[in-house]
Amino acid sequence: MNISKRSNLLEFEPHRYELQDVNEPILYRDIFPYYDVPSIPFNHRKVDMNMPENIWITDTTFRDGQQARTPYTVEQIVDLFEFLHRLGGPNGIIRQSEFFVYSKKDRDAMQSCRDKGYKYPEITTWIRANKSDFELIKNIGVRESGILVSCSDYHIFKKLKMTRREAFDHYLAVVKDALETGIAPRCHLEDLTRADFYGFVVPFVNALMDLSEEASIPIKFRICDTLGFGIPYSGVTMPRSVPGIISGLQHFSGVPSERIEWHGHNDFYKAVANATAAWLYGACAVNCSLLGIGERTGNIPLEAMVFEYASLKGSLDGMDPTVITEIAHYYENHLSYKIPSMTPFVGKYFNQTRAGIHADGLIKDEEIYNIFDTEKILNKKPSVIINNVSGVAGITYWLNNHTELTNGKIHNKTDAIVIEMKEWIDSLYNDGRQNTMSDQELSDFYNKKCLNE
Repeated sequence: MNISKRSNLLEFEPHRYELQDVNEPILYRDIFPYYDVPSIPFNHRKVDMNMPENIWITDTTFRDGQQARTPYTVEQIVDLFEFLHRLGGPNGIIRQSEFFVYSKKDRDAMQSCRDKGYKYPEITTWIRANKSDFELIKNIGVRESGILVSCSDYHIFKKLKMTRREAFDHYLAVVKDALETGIAPRCHLEDLTRADFYGFVVPFVNALMDLSEEASIPIKFRICDTLGFGIPYSGVTMPRSVPGIISGLQHFSGVPSERIEWHGHNDFYKAVANATAAWLYGACAVNCSLLGIGERTGNIPLEAMVFEYASLKGSLDGMDPTVITEIAHYYENHLSYKIPSMTPFVGKYFNQTRAGIHADGLIKDEEIYNIFDTEKILNKKPSVIINNVSGVAGITYWLNNHTELTNGKIHNKTDAIVIEMKEWIDSLYNDGRQNTMSDQELSDFYNKKCLNE
């Protein structure tokens, strides 16, 4: 027995799990039946929240994010990297950004970003666990690189056509090569939320921690929730439990918080909740992409975790969230990317309303129907969209937010021009109109009426 450095309590030494080299893959068919919806069984084994003193965000926009869209040009990558630098602020809350290195374009973009000389985000790379990929990063000058080490039997048996022992030894050989050249490996534990946690993951991580200690180079571990199967609730059975995975790596493998990173997908709408749970239960880093762009349903939206961070820490710690609005404009105006209108923080309608009763509340005090001061925090003033349910309140609010049109005049709901606009709008919808009113239509009507007065 020894005093635990985590709890400062006298504890037995954690059990040292050994690799279980099974003959047939363990696919957890009771949890993942495939021909039915995955289940969420509970075992009621709970762990305490253990959020680290320092938490941060890492970025995969130019790696995982780029797999799910038209590839960025060098210039676009540099522009987006600049946004990440500004958004993360001087304290480097956006700590790292990873890049592909397979094409000349990717290497040129990485070098152009490195030429900026920014401390944050630190530029890292990503490779598959093979010798030829390792040669690509061997002399590229990065301090750290991600290495894909798939760990579920779905991947080991079905994709790699290996046994657990073969995969175990193969991965270790590539990691050793990285350590010998002084590159710090970041092991991407792919599909961990379907993996045998005690039969493969923990023994494998233990072996990597031994290598790390021998080389005096810290190995990081990215927990990859590849298909979004992670569950943030306490007391869920492994391998889907986010709290269980984080605390298990700490307790059974001695992995410190600063070397644990969560990478999730949004297949079951849990990307943000799982990432937050990872922070709460002991991971320092969550890996995200801008606007959540990534494979299938996407990654964790980086902008969402900016606000999760501020909510948990009570401070933005130097981050500049107004850059989020600039990023959204850049994607739509320069990259021709259509952001879904209802997307929180970045969507066109996120702080807009169509309901007249909401507009009436905004007129009286915008705090009634706005989540926070979006004009100050996001440089995005709340607004209204005019349709058949906007009423005089919606029209009044719309006019008072177009001061360039009204020459600064403050309108009231009883003004003649407001009543006249409402009658005109009502007539359009009574005649069968379905779509919302455009700003141009409203401006033209207002100008015509005012010029005729």
